Amino acid sequence: MKKEIMLQTRELGQTGIQVSPLGLGTVKLGRDQQVKYPWSFKIPDDQIVLELLSLSRELGINLLDTAPAYGNSEERLGQLLSYRQDWVIVSKVGEAFEHGQSHFDFTAKTTRKTIETSLRKLKTDYIDVVLVHSDGDDQRVIEQTDVIETLQRLKQEGHIRAIGLSTKTTQGGLWTVENTDVIMATRNTTDHTDDPVLDRALELDKGVVIKKGLQSGHVDTKAGGGGVEEALNYVFSHQAVSCLIAGTINPKHLTQNAQIVEQLTRLIQPSDNR
Repeated sequence: MKKEIMLQTRELGQTGIQVSPLGLGTVKLGRDQQVKYPWSFKIPDDQIVLELLSLSRELGINLLDTAPAYGNSEERLGQLLSYRQDWVIVSKVGEAFEHGQSHFDFTAKTTRKTIETSLRKLKTDYIDVVLVHSDGDDQRVIEQTDVIETLQRLKQEGHIRAIGLSTKTTQGGLWTVENTDVIMATRNTTDHTDDPVLDRALELDKGVVIKKGLQSGHVDTKAGGGGVEEALNYVFSHQAVSCLIAGTINPKHLTQNAQIVEQLTRLIQPSDNR
């Protein structure tokens, strides 16, 4: 079945980056504490990760979502990824996860150090997209810290291709689509908070990556949800959506997700999506 699936890429806003409509979230590759999935899981070994990455390529998935707060996810990707040029890597700044707790730091010094560390761990000289991992107070992060200005400088220096925020508020989301390249927003059948943000992103032709589209697995009927197909249908019903992140480490689930997304997006060419 997987050989019949080949996701077609689309433009990520005005970044010049082509992304698959389904991206692979990698928190489960490096962290199993303080996660909100309905079932426990075991961090996969290298062979399983290699098989998952190979399957992703076969399905046409080219976007990998990682972060320093995802345990050793970045380091594992750096060790296991081949053909770096075939992948779009999205990482983040602002949040670190240590000793079972998240810590936030948006200073210029820490932001630059975080990027330098991520580049080293990922074994690359550039990161395609870097997002600010908001602590929930989007406006304070935007207006009272140096993180955005620092990312802009790092972009000018060639270390980053596009910047944006993973936001928590509508106000922060609207600022993000008006002032940066990419937003990571929330859209699912129970959370419509970011709909005005997506509407604005569509108007401005900005890149939109969706988080929590599958509600961390809670849309699964076995978890009491309405089903994955219904959830994916809803996410892609908004034309602003460039890509949805799914954090599965189950090859069967990944293939099923890709099959549904391909069917939903098959008739929508990138030029029609804006």
